[in-house]
Amino acid sequence: MKDRIKRRIDAAMGQIPCDLVLRNARYLDVFNLQWTKGDIAWIDGVIVGVEGGLKAARTIDLKGRELVPGFVDAHVHIESSLMTTSNFEKAVLPRGTTTAICDPHELANVIGVGGINYFLDAAEVLSMRLKVMLSSCVPATTFETNGAGEIHVGQLVPLMAREHAIGLAEMMNVPGVLAGEDSVLDKLVGFERAPIDGHSPLLSGQALSAYACTGISTCHEVSRPDEALEKIRKGMAVWIREGSVAKNLATLAPLLNAANSVSMGFCTDDRNPLDIAEEGHIDYLIRGAIARGVPPEVAYRAASLTPARHYRLGRVGAIAPGFDADLVVLSDATQCEVSRVFRMGVPVEELESTRARFVDTGNTIRAHTPLASELTGPAGRVHVIRVESGSLITGHEILNHDSPGVARLSVLERYGKRTPPANGYVIGFGENFRGAIASSVGHDSHNLIVVGKNPDEMRAALAALIDCGGGFCVVGTGGAVLAKLPLPIGGLMTSADPDQVRNALVELRQASRSIGCELPEPFLQLAFLSLPVIPKLKLTDRGLVDVEKFRLISVSA
Repeated sequence: MKDRIKRRIDAAMGQIPCDLVLRNARYLDVFNLQWTKGDIAWIDGVIVGVEGGLKAARTIDLKGRELVPGFVDAHVHIESSLMTTSNFEKAVLPRGTTTAICDPHELANVIGVGGINYFLDAAEVLSMRLKVMLSSCVPATTFETNGAGEIHVGQLVPLMAREHAIGLAEMMNVPGVLAGEDSVLDKLVGFERAPIDGHSPLLSGQALSAYACTGISTCHEVSRPDEALEKIRKGMAVWIREGSVAKNLATLAPLLNAANSVSMGFCTDDRNPLDIAEEGHIDYLIRGAIARGVPPEVAYRAASLTPARHYRLGRVGAIAPGFDADLVVLSDATQCEVSRVFRMGVPVEELESTRARFVDTGNTIRAHTPLASELTGPAGRVHVIRVESGSLITGHEILNHDSPGVARLSVLERYGKRTPPANGYVIGFGENFRGAIASSVGHDSHNLIVVGKNPDEMRAALAALIDCGGGFCVVGTGGAVLAKLPLPIGGLMTSADPDQVRNALVELRQASRSIGCELPEPFLQLAFLSLPVIPKLKLTDRGLVDVEKFRLISVSA
């Protein structure tokens, strides 16, 4: 270590050549929110100077183009990208995302602590910086069945000894926190010296104060301006989320300013490779924020220094001496047009391809295809889940089961318990929706979930998923499979190339539109209908959950 620091000093003093100098840069000083002209020089991946005159083995003339720190995704479930960590890196690193803070609770719910270790192992070999928050709520609630059972604090705390583990991931059990449940308190105490992420949609007032006073310090589930401002006022960081389903950028970006940019950042949470390829990753959020009136300097700080400091990443998130040379060259700062990316001083295009080991989960789909008669809910007046496009929060209505636009919804336990499916109803997939859509991605326990009008078609969709080890599937009228994407790694991911996954998703979207589905992202939207920690009404393998009352209720009204 002493030798490395001495090399930095010597390079900064001009006594030895730097590895590379970016000359004639217009770089962002994220501390003062000002653009400054300079030459950015580094050695061994660490910036040693921003003044001119330093020698280097290699120089690049930026000719006045803008230079900003690498982007940080403040909260992401890589499993929701459907890709392995290596392919996730391949998709997002060239777009400027040099750091990601991940929560592996999707894979952890399927296979347990091994799912967390997969990401910790990957972090040791990936070119991008991957930091792992240790999953706090496996399972999310007692109203669902997962494959791993409960992960206890005694299994989590030892993982903090791993190099890339940095804290406790989103604490979704808000009722458990407010009730002071022993198992929840044990986790909060076990991580009291580390960052603890929150998950508290619409929580406010005294209850929010009680939640925040435990040390929980973030929320990425914010969907309203007043909610964001209260959480910031109470000392929490708010991560503006723009995933493939939950889209909060338009609502929250207008709040982001120079004063609160120390408490606001960006995250993708759950974003599929089609959206990454067509729209972008964190660059998309930055671009969208600027388009909504956020000063570029503020947007770039929120995308770099703010989350880096929150998660105690050290000298990350700024262009200054002693900081890692994670840099993004822009062709147009107001459009966040990424021209070139450097990771620890190495151009991304020159990095050696990394191939992180992916965990062999085997076939985790151990369910038997149910009879069509088992996929039929009660008739008459029923409680109905209303889907709102672009939101994870659902409505709660009471309608006749055969009202226009109402479809059947079933969740099938997939881990071999052999329990019958839970059946309910949903509205929002489209007035003319027919056929069926099924998924083994069913947050967070990832049981099989299927929506349709006809139980025979729903059964065909489930059978197709069981046959391929999980994934997404669209079935047309009559039961023919129109499109399918196998996800054999835990029923969540595939090792296929990102372009292959993208093409499969295009086919799935086209197929879903052909059967009358009106939702732009039906697969992940469907996946969240079984997550009983986000209001108002959800369906798990154990039944219909009134999230606001935090109890199972009858489907019949």
